[in-house]
Amino acid sequence: MENFNRKKHWETIYQTKELKDVSWYQPTPQTSLEFIKKFDVSTTSKIIDIGGGDSFFVDHLLELGFEYITILDISEAAIERAKNRLGAKAKSVKWISEDVLNFIPTEKYDFWHDRAAFHFLTKQEEIDSYVEKANSFVQKNGILVIGTFSKQGPKKCSGIDIKQYSEESLTNCFEGRFQKLECIYVDHLTPFEKIQNFVFCSFRKL
Repeated sequence: MENFNRKKHWETIYQTKELKDVSWYQPTPQTSLEFIKKFDVSTTSKIIDIGGGDSFFVDHLLELGFEYITILDISEAAIERAKNRLGAKAKSVKWISEDVLNFIPTEKYDFWHDRAAFHFLTKQEEIDSYVEKANSFVQKNGILVIGTFSKQGPKKCSGIDIKQYSEESLTNCFEGRFQKLECIYVDHLTPFEKIQNFVFCSFRKL
């Protein structure tokens, strides 16, 4: 995997597979929406979804009246699919096609959301870079929500290795910069009738 091209891999996935043919397909991202509700996130809060691709999280945020939504994904094809699905509503969203490790935000966020992107960072320097970026660009007292495969979840996704996490190991990644608020374990049922176990942790920026 020394010369692995992350962007090319994900462009190929989104160019060759339909939305319902990927394991992360989730028409209603219930867990993510519950965090929005739990922390009473204001509709004027600045929200960023890391690795949002063509997930339906943005659809629900728009329906709830959120005004400042940024979707970041490494795949241009994923973003184009989401834009096409949303139609005119897509103009209300800021779209960024970029590897999160290369992403240089121009603003700070009140709510940083990441379902199943963080666990693709398997090298310690990549993990450290991500954590430092979140630390720099989440507002003080802002909320960070990270969802990854748990120790009981898959070891690979879309043919590539991921890093599994427990509540403890995920918390340790952000310790000193963020205060852990809550961690929960959630079973995700894929379109192929397989169960994938996730750990979701929420944090508050110190």
